[in-house]
Formats: sequence, C-alpha cells, structure tokens
Amino acid sequence: VQLQASGGGSVQTGGSLRLSCAASGRPFSSYAMGWFRQAPGKERQFVAAIFWNGRNRVYADSVQGRFTISGNNARNTIYLQMNSLKYEDTAVYYCASDSAATRGNPMRETSRYHYWGQGTLVTVSS
Repeated sequence: VQLQASGGGSVQTGGSLRLSCAASGRPFSSYAMGWFRQAPGKERQFVAAIFWNGRNRVYADSVQGRFTISGNNARNTIYLQMNSLKYEDTAVYYCASDSAATRGNPMRETSRYHYWGQGTLVTVSS
C-alpha cells in the first residue's frame, strides 16, 4: 500500500487549501483513513479520519467546523478541505491508512494507522 499526499503550500491566515491523498495497492473503501499533522518540535497529532463507509467522519476539536475530510472511492483518494486557516495550523500533514492488524486501536491515535504517506507542508502566515 502506498499513500501519496499533495496539495500543501503557503497561505495567509483565513485562507484555504485542499490536501489530497491518493492510495494505491488496495481500495481504501475497506478501511479507515486519516490525516495527522506535525509541527516543528511537536508530536504528531490527529486531525481527521473517515471510516470505510465514507459516512462516518471524526475531527479533532481544533479543526472542527473548519476542516472537512472526504473520499472518492472511484479515485481511491481522500481529501482534506481546510478553510479559515490559522497560524497554528502550520505543520507537515500526513495521510494514513489502517489495516486489519491495527483496526482495533482508537481512531485518533497513530497506533491505529499502519501505512503513512510522505507528508505535505502547510504554512500559514499572518
């Protein structure tokens, strides 16, 4: 399984970006996929996740109402639409996918995810 994240960039406070994560090697629709982020000097933190059925979505409190996770089964791709970006959203964003081996772990924990993309940098400036 390979995950390829893209869409990062630089934006001013209040702006928007859309991240994409293309999965190959298996259809993501059978598993859960998530977005995490890691700012310099900080631990990787949960951002959002979408369950295999595409209907159940989970968000971190810090992004609830501003970010939207979605998926396109036909393209094996998930997206993270980020609106009203804040300086504190600056980080490298990673997409991830779980597996049968990790599915029992909580959705908001990195231990839930078996496969990780390479990360894409989002920089928000004032």
